[in-house]
Order: sequence, then structure tokens, then C-alpha cells
Amino acid sequence: MGATVVSAAVEGDLDEVVLRRIADHIGFSVGSVYGRRGKPHLLQTLAGYNNAAQFAPWIVMLDLDRDYECAPKGLTAWLPQRAENMFCRVAVRAIEAWLLADRDRIAAMLGISARRIPTEPDSLDDPKRHLVDLARKSSRVEVKASIVPRRGSGRAVGPSYNAKMIEFVTAGRWRINTARYSSASLQRTLDRLQELASENSVRPSRLRSTPQP
Repeated sequence: MGATVVSAAVEGDLDEVVLRRIADHIGFSVGSVYGRRGKPHLLQTLAGYNNAAQFAPWIVMLDLDRDYECAPKGLTAWLPQRAENMFCRVAVRAIEAWLLADRDRIAAMLGISARRIPTEPDSLDDPKRHLVDLARKSSRVEVKASIVPRRGSGRAVGPSYNAKMIEFVTAGRWRINTARYSSASLQRTLDRLQELASENSVRPSRLRSTPQP
């Protein structure tokens, strides 16, 4: 039997790249990816993706942010009636926590000591802001110019933030098997998507109806 091909919807380009890396790691293929226009848009279109998941497997990836206390509450509020084939996954509190979970590699990319990287990134109030603040401490001009917003710009991140993070993920520097031990939300995502990729769960009728948070 060939690899499972799954449609997906995500908040942005970085999320898509992370999802595709996870899919490659686990052993399934991501086909068309929708959304990529931010979280509000993704939430507005979530019901449509859920309807599509009545007929074939779908993955939706969302950041928890500060919307709810925990991922289960967010999932219940956003998608109270999940379709049988809907695999909705939540990064706590943002996808950057999963990248920070590979402490040595993210520190090397930023040009700072790994001791500065938190050991429990899921506990951070704002992982993206924390990552930008870490970049401020870098001795590398290129890192600061890419990741840190210019003074007076009014932006939360630098002009090449996404490009820099995508490069970190796609260049093979982000180690999923290392990061999973420091991010519980990443570990839960890997566990659920492993079920999707397994031979016993690729048939829609065999997929679990209530995804675990």
C-alpha cells in the first residue's frame, strides 16, 4: 500500500513547512495545503475543512496562542463536532515552541548559548516573541537583521523572519526526534499523525473519531 496522501490547512507558510517535515519523518505525504492567511481566516474556514473530512483524512494545524488555557479547551471551542477523519492539532502556544524544543540546533542558528533556550518551550507565554528576544542577543548581524524587527517598524518580527525559520526547518537542522522530548504538544501531534500514517488507520472508516488533544 502506498503512502497516505492527506490534505491540510494551516495558519501560514512556516506551519506548512513544519507539517511537511513531520509528514516526511512519519511516513505519509501532504497533498494540497489550504489557508496560509493567518489564524482568523483558518478558523473562519474550519467548518468547511471539517465537512471535507467526512470523506477523506484532513489535518488542520493551529497555534493555541493565549486563546484558551489548554489545547483541549481550544479544540472543543473551535471544532465541537469533529469529523471522523479530522486530525486537528494544536501547537502550545505557537509553532515556534516546537522549533525551540531542539535547543542545541536553534541556539546554533541564532548564535547564542544553548543555556539561554528554555527547557520547556510549551510553557512560554509567547514562543515567537521569546525567539525574537533571543535573536536580539545574537552576535550575528545577519540574524538580528532577519529576525529582529527594525526600530519604529511597528512589526513583531524582522523582515526575513519567516524565511529564516523556514530555512532552519527545511535545511535539516531541526531535529524532530530531539524536539519531541522537550515539547509535549509536538509529541502528541507525532503520536496522532503516526496513527494516520499506519496501515490500520489509512482507511477512513478505521480512523478514530475523537482525536486526542
